[in-house]
Amino acid sequence: MFTYEYKFVKIGLSGMASKKPEEDYHNLIEESARQGWRLVQIFAPAIATGSFAAYFELIFEKAK
Repeated sequence: MFTYEYKFVKIGLSGMASKKPEEDYHNLIEESARQGWRLVQIFAPAIATGSFAAYFELIFEKAK
């Protein structure tokens, strides 16, 4: 039976209409993969005052 550990990385979004990521998440995903992490999910919760996310969160896992 495998045991996993998880890493959560929050990426802020800026701009009123465009909502662009504040950092290059492509490089973050590639660097995490080189360190043995596997991208499991990208989570973007909607904020209470509208239907747009204020950030998204990258969820990684790797076997212990």
